[in-house]
Parts: sequence; structure tokens; C-alpha cells
Amino acid sequence: MNTPTAGAPRRATISDVAREAGTGKTSISRYLNGELSVLSPQLRARIEAAIERLDYQPNQMARGLKRGRNRLIGMLVADLTNPYSVEVLQGVEAACHALGYMPLICHAANEVDMERRFVQLLTTYRVEGVIVNALGVSEETLRPVGVGGIPAVLVDRSVEGLVTDMVGLDNEGATVLATRHLVERGFDRLWFVVQPFERVSSRRQREAAFHRALTQYPHVSGRTVVLELGDADELAQTLAALDEELDAAIVAHEPRDGVAVAPRVALFAANGPVALALARHLNQRHGANWQKRVALLSIDDPEWAELAGITTIRQPTYDIGYRAVEFLHERIDGAQSGARDCLLPGELIERASTAR
Repeated sequence: MNTPTAGAPRRATISDVAREAGTGKTSISRYLNGELSVLSPQLRARIEAAIERLDYQPNQMARGLKRGRNRLIGMLVADLTNPYSVEVLQGVEAACHALGYMPLICHAANEVDMERRFVQLLTTYRVEGVIVNALGVSEETLRPVGVGGIPAVLVDRSVEGLVTDMVGLDNEGATVLATRHLVERGFDRLWFVVQPFERVSSRRQREAAFHRALTQYPHVSGRTVVLELGDADELAQTLAALDEELDAAIVAHEPRDGVAVAPRVALFAANGPVALALARHLNQRHGANWQKRVALLSIDDPEWAELAGITTIRQPTYDIGYRAVEFLHERIDGAQSGARDCLLPGELIERASTAR
């Protein structure tokens, strides 16, 4: 059996502070809770000095539970290997620090069953609110949260049937911005490459916005290519088919009468993981000069995109995470307004991959 180390210092308690300051525990509690107006300046000074001398650290969890608050908020994340999720978390952590919350991060690893289990776990921990950035979580799974339950804010995607706040990218505006950039650079064959999008609202919105944007450019053709990143065999088959189409398009634009005509095909990746899969494949097949054969643009701006010279639509990831906590804080404090959508604009970062 483990025993405390002999001579280890004992942590000061609220009783120790009261004794050191020559007052009662009630006055110490009022001081810690910010009720300074009921304490005389002299008593406040004595309490402050006693806390400093004893290096007293209040048990925030115990204080919170006594008031019915534990300052815990849960965050359900679909994929922590995605740089987007990590960058959003940085904003979440900063806002939690500023507002006095402790985030409890749950990584579902793109597993729907895991998402369900984590939602149940967060309710048993009695978190004060939940931020959800999940893959296929359903209204039924989230029934304990949102309206009538634990306050919730969705990040990047909505859940059909669940009426609650949502913070994310303006997918319509970002997709229109990217499509217009490609058309203005002279590309007239645009292939929107996306993971299976039926269950993920942000992917659906971007795919639909892409085809709506193309209606403004009758001379430009566009199609959707679905890339299953989680199935190696299916991924290889899709990329092989994409290679055949790309080769055919390039042959159609080979030099004629001594005049070189640049390929006019552009791949529009719906997010960073798709862009990475495409860039790796193209580099393996064609080498470092693959960008002379096909253009590539991506929503999401991971660090590797700058090194590879990939044009991107940069998401305000930090602001998305920070704003999500602010929305949740307002709900925890009792805000009763209707559900809000906070859609933040993306920024075009032009690099070599879309140069003519």
C-alpha cells in the first residue's frame, strides 16, 4: 500500500486561511467568490496576505459542485488527426481559459458507435455544456443535449432535427470564392473531390454550392468525385480512374502546330485530408512537377500546403473554436434566444498549384 512521503508538506485548507487571517470561514468563502463589497478593506487585506503566505489553492471543482457548477465542458471530436480539429481546439482551449472552463476532449476516431458512447459518458460526468464536431452523430444520440437538455454548440456541421447553435465556415461563400478563382485562372474542367458526403452537412453544402456556382459559367464543366479515404482498395481504384481521365484530358491539349496548350483541369478538394491524398498520389505518379499537369485547390490550409505550394481556402479555425465556447457560455448562463448560426468567411491563399 502506498503511503504519503514522510515530511511531505500538507496543502493549506480554508480553515488554515481563516485562522491565519483571524476571521471565520464564511468571510474566506465570500472573498473567494468575489463578494468583496461585504468585507472591510482591512479584512480583505488580511485574507489576501494569509492566502499568499500559505500559498492557498482553492479546490475549484469542490467549490463548483457546491454551487451546482463544475465548470466542465465536453468536446466531441470526430478526428484529432485532422489539422482542422487541432486548430479549432486551440481556440476552444483559449476561450475556456478566458472564461474559466475546463475542456474534456473526447476523440471518436471517426467511429459513429464511439460518438454515441462519448455522448453518454459526457452526460454522466454532468458537464455544463457540449461542443460537438462529430461525423455521423444523430438527433437521437444528441437528445440529452441541446434544447431541453445540456447546452450544446455544433462546430462545422449541423444535425438534422436538432435545433441548437452552430459555428463554422461559410461553406457557400468559400466554395463560390474557390470556384471563381479557378475559372478566372482559365481552368474549364473542374472536378470536386470529396469524401462520402451523405451524412456530413458541411460536405453536402460544399458539393451543392460547387454545382450552383458552376451555373454562372456555362463554358465550364464540373463533376463530383467521391474519394473513400478509409478503404485502401476503393481509394486506389478511384485514383486510377481519375488518372485515366486526367491523362485523356492532357492528351487532348497536347501541342498542336508547334503551339503548347496548357492543361485546363483543376481538382477542387473539399477538405485537407482529401487534398493530402491527391497531392501524395500525384507526386508519386508524376514527380515534383505534377502541378504542370493539373491544378489543385483545397478548402483547409494545413501547414504542409504552404510547403507543397497548394492554393487553399483558409478557414478561421481558431475563431471558430473560440466563438463556439462563447456561444456555449451564453447558453450555460441562461441565454434563451433562438438557435444561431455563426458562419465565418474563408480566405483565399493563392499559391503555385493554380498558377497558369
